[in-house]
Amino acid sequence: MQYKRILLKLSGEALMGERQYGIDPNRLKEYAQEIKQVLDKGVEIAIVIGGGNIFRGVAGASQGMDRVQGDHMGMLATCINGLALQSALEDQGIHTRLQTAIEIKEIAEPYIKRRANRHLEKGRVVIFGGGTGNPYFTTDTAAVLRAIEINADAILKGTRVDGIYTADPEKDKDAVKYKNITFKDVIEKGLKVMDMTAFTLSEENKLPIIVFDMNKQGNLLKLVSGENIGTIVDNE
Repeated sequence: MQYKRILLKLSGEALMGERQYGIDPNRLKEYAQEIKQVLDKGVEIAIVIGGGNIFRGVAGASQGMDRVQGDHMGMLATCINGLALQSALEDQGIHTRLQTAIEIKEIAEPYIKRRANRHLEKGRVVIFGGGTGNPYFTTDTAAVLRAIEINADAILKGTRVDGIYTADPEKDKDAVKYKNITFKDVIEKGLKVMDMTAFTLSEENKLPIIVFDMNKQGNLLKLVSGENIGTIVDNE
């Protein structure tokens, strides 16, 4: 395997499947099966999932809601998604732990770095919910922060696009895909990968980001096996 320990970043919107909002059980099952294939190869897996399929703090703030309140609602949305993913993984026979940055002791463990590492070493999938626990920070930033803390080898950002392009491939048929690109070039070209806080944190800690199509069956396993899937962003 190319990587021993990964952090998989999924957007909340990814869980909608073909729906307009909420959670698609079929998409959850597909993701759980993809994750199981990788886990069975001995790769340690942590997951951070967004909450955009349920609520976005920024969207609420744009309509007059207090931003801090909105972000707290978004954190709770990530916990709901975390519970849903946990259930889908356990249906596949995978041992999991949900850890949250905000305390909800009845349904999840509080995030503790050493405990998270121990779970990973025992072959459990650890889902990190609640973002960073602070308003004004995205789940992208939470993903990078947790990946650094647990010494992940890379962040795998699963999207519906198979990498980073010169332009939006869904809008521009002439867009060209990058196989490799540096953090510096992403910033200079103004390409959207993650928010700047997350991106800068990843660059400073020399943590590569790989953007790939999570919805294509087998892609996750191919990626951790070393196949040239998606786009790699690193310092070189």
